[in-house]
Amino acid sequence: MKQMALDIGLHTTPTLESFFAGPNSAALQHLRLWTSSPMPSPVPTYLWGESGSGKTHLLRSAQAALHDSHVSVGWFDANQHERIGFDDAWSAVMMDDVHLYNLEQQQVAFNWFVNALSPKTGSPRWVLAAGALPPADLKLRDDLRSRLGWGHVHALQVLSDSDRQAVLRQEAESRGLFLSDEVMSYMLSRFSRDLGSLMTLLDHLDQFALQQQRAITIPLIKSMLENE
Repeated sequence: MKQMALDIGLHTTPTLESFFAGPNSAALQHLRLWTSSPMPSPVPTYLWGESGSGKTHLLRSAQAALHDSHVSVGWFDANQHERIGFDDAWSAVMMDDVHLYNLEQQQVAFNWFVNALSPKTGSPRWVLAAGALPPADLKLRDDLRSRLGWGHVHALQVLSDSDRQAVLRQEAESRGLFLSDEVMSYMLSRFSRDLGSLMTLLDHLDQFALQQQRAITIPLIKSMLENE
């Protein structure tokens, strides 16, 4: 059955508290300690896993946690094509979707690594990166690939359907919404199954149900799609 995806932006900032760990509890605990530490870690952290395993959620959550602690963070991902120099004001750098970096982006990432771990001034900075493949399998320049792999490495697993349903129910209840088992099964069978897309769908359903003054049901979901 073909799955649909809604092209709607998320309206909430991911947090470590909202991340449903499931089989990824070790990575979550590591980042909780990482973001609460008063001193930068000289050892980088790399998260890897297939799409929907929560990599970007965790990076954005760590970024938000550090910002809440008034820590300056540099961010770089595969959608940024400008050459961004390292800023000495940063106390941490984060690099997402490294498996997609082109040669110029790899140069930026390598520069950030060198400046973060061997700064001209101050202490080493935190480095947190994520990609779809384990370090050894990344098709990147050797010096960048080796740096991504020499620190803490956590493999993330995609949640099972029962875990996804638990996440949906938890998020719905936090909004004062009720999702029946039938509605959740429909959402999982007809839409993109990664958590980011499911949370986006729930956000859109919440708004549409409020506008229509109706509970979230399968007919309401169909009506929402007809009005897209």
